[in-house]
Amino acid sequence: MKVLGSFRLWLVALVAVGALVAIATPRTSADAARISHLESLVRCPSCEDLSVAQSNATTALAVRHEIVTRVHRGDSDTAILTSLEATYGTSVLLSPPTSGLGVLLWAGPVALILLAGAVATRLVRRR
Repeated sequence: MKVLGSFRLWLVALVAVGALVAIATPRTSADAARISHLESLVRCPSCEDLSVAQSNATTALAVRHEIVTRVHRGDSDTAILTSLEATYGTSVLLSPPTSGLGVLLWAGPVALILLAGAVATRLVRRR
């Protein structure tokens, strides 16, 4: 009888530990993935064309620390990027914004390629 009671106690303890691990692991890996993604989007303030994930400069370490702190605090990706942009300027983001003048940086090359294709098509048809 004592063996059966001891077995039940160990079984309950094992299930409790398994549940804690299952609950804690996805959140930690999701946060790590978010942090890694955000670090790859932000330019090192004192480096040229390096993300904070790639740089070991003091300013990059400070930005990484801020990203980690804000992710653990529960801030959204947009709020974190907006805050960094307000602190370091619009050039802190590695990709140009998709609104305002940033649209020209995205749409300009596409428009030029389409225009070149239209001109080439017209020249081929004339011959």
